[in-house]
Order: sequence, then C-alpha cells, then structure tokens
Amino acid sequence: MSRDITRKAFVQFGTAALAASSFGFPSILIPRNKEKLGVALVGLGNYSTSRLAPGLQQTEHCELRGIVTGSPEKIPVWQERHEIPDSNVYSYETMHELADNDDIDIVYIVLPPSMHAEYSIIGAEAGKHVWCEKPMAMTVDECQSIIDAARRNGVNLSIGYRMQHEPNTQTIIRYGEEQTFGPVRQVRSGAGFRGNHEEGNWRINAAMGGGALFDMGVYCINGARYATGMEPVAVSGIMRHLRDRYKDVDEYTVFELVFPDGVTASCETSFGEGTNYLDIDAANGWYRLRPFQSYSGVQGTTSRGTELPPDPAHQQARQMDSDALAIKESRSPLVPGEEGLADIHIVEAIFESSRQGGVRIEL
Repeated sequence: MSRDITRKAFVQFGTAALAASSFGFPSILIPRNKEKLGVALVGLGNYSTSRLAPGLQQTEHCELRGIVTGSPEKIPVWQERHEIPDSNVYSYETMHELADNDDIDIVYIVLPPSMHAEYSIIGAEAGKHVWCEKPMAMTVDECQSIIDAARRNGVNLSIGYRMQHEPNTQTIIRYGEEQTFGPVRQVRSGAGFRGNHEEGNWRINAAMGGGALFDMGVYCINGARYATGMEPVAVSGIMRHLRDRYKDVDEYTVFELVFPDGVTASCETSFGEGTNYLDIDAANGWYRLRPFQSYSGVQGTTSRGTELPPDPAHQQARQMDSDALAIKESRSPLVPGEEGLADIHIVEAIFESSRQGGVRIEL
C-alpha cells in the first residue's frame, strides 16, 4: 500500500471489498421485512447500561431484543427493565446458539478489548451483523480475523466510533475534504480523564487491553485521520505512569503522527488528567472542537467566527440507527472494520516506538 494513500481511499477500498463479499449472501444481509432490527448487547457493563440500552429506546431502525452476559445476577434486572424474553438471553458459552434465533439480527460487542475478536467472530459465524466497540481488538491480526469472519459470513461489520456520526464532527471532516480553510497543516488532539480505576477493572490490566492509549488515545488517532483525510506514514510516542495502580499499563501517552506533505498531529491521552480537544490548523485559518469526544456537548468554533453548537441528539442512538439503516439498505456502514484496523496498526507502532525510547517508526 502506498504511503501517501489517503484515508478516504483506504476506507473506500475496505468498504468496497466488504460490499462485494456481502452481496454474495443476500439472505443474510437483507432483513426479513422487519421495521426494526433486533439487537443483542454482548456485555452488560456501564456503557451498555447507561448509553446503549437507553439509546435503543430512541432508535427508529433497531431495538434491544436480547442480551449476552457472564453475570447471571444481571439477567432478571435487564429482563424486567427491557422486556427481554427467556429465549433471547444467552451466556458467553451459549452465544453461538444465536444462529437459531431469527429475532436477533445484530450483536453489539461491548466487552474488554481482549474479548472483541473472539465474540465478534462468534457473532459473525452465527450469521449476525456485528457492531464492535472501539478499540476494535488488541492487534492488527485480531482485527483482520474479525473482518475476514464478517466477509466469510456475508454480514455487516461496524466499529463503534460514534464521533464520526456526530454532526459537528462531520462538519470538520467536510472542512478538510473541501479544504474550506485551505489544506490542513497541523492537528492537535487530547483525550483523557482523571481515572481512579479499582483493582479488577480491565482498564488497568494490560492483557485485557487496558491503558490510556487503547481506551482513549484511539479517539485522537481516529480524529487525526478523519481531520486530515490521510493515513500517517510515521509515528513516535512515549508512555509512562505515575501511580502504582497503572504500573502495568500506560497512564499517560504522548505521540506524534506524521502524514504526507509534512502534516503532523501532536496527541496526548491520559488516565491522569482531563483533556478533550481536536484543533486543526489549515493554510487559511483554523477550526476546533472542544470538547470533541464527550457523550454530549460536542461543539466548536472557527477562525472565521463560525460557531458549531452542540447537537442535542443521543449520540449512540444516532450511531446505531445509521448502522442499522446501512444493513437495511444492503450497503457498507459509515465506519467499517477497516477503520478499526487502521487505528490499531498505529497503536501497535506507538507501543513499539515507546519500547525503543520514542524513536520514529515508519508505517
């Protein structure tokens, strides 16, 4: 792949391949005359409880119909709250039996990153469309295995980058594509919060995909890619921790992405302090989002005085409706698996750079 390949071309290549493979399986890709597609949430942690389940109460094209959990004590609560029948309740061990359940069209994988590949593949092998939370997986190879499973089974695969569905984010993507302020010259981005994760939380467990870079830094990586419309050609980064609870993962990571034509992105991510911005400098002005990845209140401004006010819609509902509509219309989703893979390719390079003391890694 050429180093000066643009992000748009990269994604178009991936989505075209996905679409071509999917068209061979129309009985799976085209819903069975359903007004709303049935979603099963795989993993019933805080994100499913506080954001996805409420979002599915607001969606037009999909609805919550099933759950997959390893916590039996949660089952009656979810069944009562969301009217889920016994026939649509599964454990991780029985998830493959979804293949026999026509009430479920989509599985949404909301698990620690180390479990994403295994359960995304189980969902695809069961003939269900797969929505996988970010980060897509632990390694590029795992990401590719999910993509391969989706293609093999003719199902849609989408990664949960909700920001790409958000209106102000789409505006700044359009600014870059149309060069509204001239060519992009530099990006600065930060995503982090002051964490106090308790023992047992996956975010402090390296084997489960913990650390600031996996959890929050992918927002900066994805943001730099969609803001520039390009893929980086090199990366460097340094990881560190200050508190003992984060001794096995990165509590802080700073990194730089180098894009074609000398465009750079300076990024920071952290479990030690709050940071939430995406600033873009272009040849003829600037524009920014602050905050740029919050659940609500994403807003921005430009050097021309343009205000980008917060959109009141539920972000996850918007994301899931967009992805469900893509399934209904037998087309590729806005954020296909190739997007997640591209980010993990960069994450792996940042890890390698930090291991070597921050040296520049060519991509």
